Amino acid sequence: MASIKNTYQAFLQNLSPQFGEREAISIARIVFEDAFKLFDYQSSKEFTESDTLQEIEARLLNNEPVQYILGQADFYGLKFKVSPAVLIPRPETEELVYWILENQITKNPSILDIGTGSGCIPITLKKKIPKATISAIDVSPTALDIAKTNAVLNKLAVSFILSDILEERLWSSLDIYDIIVSNPPYIPHKEKVLMPKQVLDYEPDLALFVENDEPLIFYKKIGQFALKHLNQGGELYYECNEFNAKEVATLLRQIGFQKVELAKDLEGKERMIRALK
Repeated sequence: MASIKNTYQAFLQNLSPQFGEREAISIARIVFEDAFKLFDYQSSKEFTESDTLQEIEARLLNNEPVQYILGQADFYGLKFKVSPAVLIPRPETEELVYWILENQITKNPSILDIGTGSGCIPITLKKKIPKATISAIDVSPTALDIAKTNAVLNKLAVSFILSDILEERLWSSLDIYDIIVSNPPYIPHKEKVLMPKQVLDYEPDLALFVENDEPLIFYKKIGQFALKHLNQGGELYYECNEFNAKEVATLLRQIGFQKVELAKDLEGKERMIRALK
């Protein structure tokens, strides 16, 4: 039997050609910490889970995301259950949550997250703003089941609603809010050729792609909804595609938002928008 140290090094070596050294280190740490609860990669103790590690390695080399293999993902210091029914929470979305928290004025805002997926946005906001009243909608029953499970796992109260924001007749069933946030589908089908294989093969099309002839459909509909369902002075937040962020900002001004602000992520890409009613 090999030691933990030797096993970890061999695992890294096997992943590095496909993922690059930096990404391989990140994946290896996630696997050893989350799957095996091992935090000392230099330990000379015997590694006893070789069969399980081999199975994980084979799935990784087949481009399956580590978060789906382990069934969980980290987001803003919290753990979230994930499956191929929901997008894997991403660092850019953490930045969106941080921006919302940074601009927070009231201690008890009412917040709606549209297209919630795993529930990472509303659950994190509830954790950080305990007195907030938070709701989230999604068109996928399976995604909502996962989001509800995540709220229970994190011991946080969020109201989850099955609804399709594109169906205007359903808008009247929703309340008036201080903050509306969304990371909607925004990738035109024609851009599939640019997507990494692990995203195309495993993550849900429903949460990623829009029709080529209406790439901004969700931004437009959610913006129109927000004008009717935000309190005066309320805020609308979007995560967006760096290639159409300026178009989204222009669209929001055209439909009636007065103050529209673009923000860059840590890589300097315009990925976030804030608009005030």
